[in-house]
Amino acid sequence: MTKLKTTATALALATLFTFGLLAHADDQPTSAQVYHRTVKIDGLDIFYREAGPNDAPTVLLLHGFPTSSHMFRNLIPAMADKYHVVAPDYPGFGNSSAPSVEDFDYTFDNLANVVEQFTEKVGLKKYSIYLMDYGAPVGFRLAVKHPERVETLIVQNGNAYDEGIDNEFWKPIKAYWKDRTDEQGDKLRSLLTLDATKWQYTHGVRNVETISPDTWGHVQPLLDRPDNQEIQLALFYSYGSNPPLYPKWQEYLRKYQPPTLIVWGKNDAIFPAAGAHPYKRDLKNLEFHLLNTGHFALEEDGTKIAELLRGFLGK
Repeated sequence: MTKLKTTATALALATLFTFGLLAHADDQPTSAQVYHRTVKIDGLDIFYREAGPNDAPTVLLLHGFPTSSHMFRNLIPAMADKYHVVAPDYPGFGNSSAPSVEDFDYTFDNLANVVEQFTEKVGLKKYSIYLMDYGAPVGFRLAVKHPERVETLIVQNGNAYDEGIDNEFWKPIKAYWKDRTDEQGDKLRSLLTLDATKWQYTHGVRNVETISPDTWGHVQPLLDRPDNQEIQLALFYSYGSNPPLYPKWQEYLRKYQPPTLIVWGKNDAIFPAAGAHPYKRDLKNLEFHLLNTGHFALEEDGTKIAELLRGFLGK
């Protein structure tokens, strides 16, 4: 009888392996509990998602516009068996405080300052940084200020070169940098509508049916909060402070040579692949992947990105 039970158990396990329902821990991520937490930074509630062992290598996930740590909701548990994964929401985004523009100066310098204080408050001493969209100017500010804390970079549709912001999308935003008037600002309010949010998630994807409406269903109500459009316009203007810093960021890359993984949605109309290739000029230890998807590459290619990220960090 014992032999029969052993045989039956072996057959059952073999079946699970065959159909991909069970995998060896060294090969595939396991499910992990994700915690949803808040800390006070300069009187602001900063929300963050956290998972994985505290003593494991840390991956700091920095989100883009117009989303929040919500964009990493699937990546976090896919990494957390081997890594300590932390994803904060910036002020004005997600579940963090969103003071008015009169009560908080919405600049990328200030966002980076809040994230820097956040890392120190939650005890992150060394980390890899996942840079996406707005996460790039926030993360590069951190890296330049504290190069000793940065172990690796993961760049996903996050720009550090002029070549990536010379397309049609940026023309009205650049006009606002030159002429910060109500008239120029009003031209950008269309970027804050439901149609624009859906477009960011669906443009350039292979199959729109793979993109969950939960994405814009989460983002748009937050964009539609009272005074939030003014917050976003302030950051559109502040984005103009980033290109003058590109040479400094590029010098950081050349000097410190952080091992870097690029996983870039090549069909992105905001940060096209033209912004990915210049990293090759400055980095010697670079793993480079262009993915056949759009701006929010994790939505369609999250499994692929998790595999690439685990392989990269595993080295």
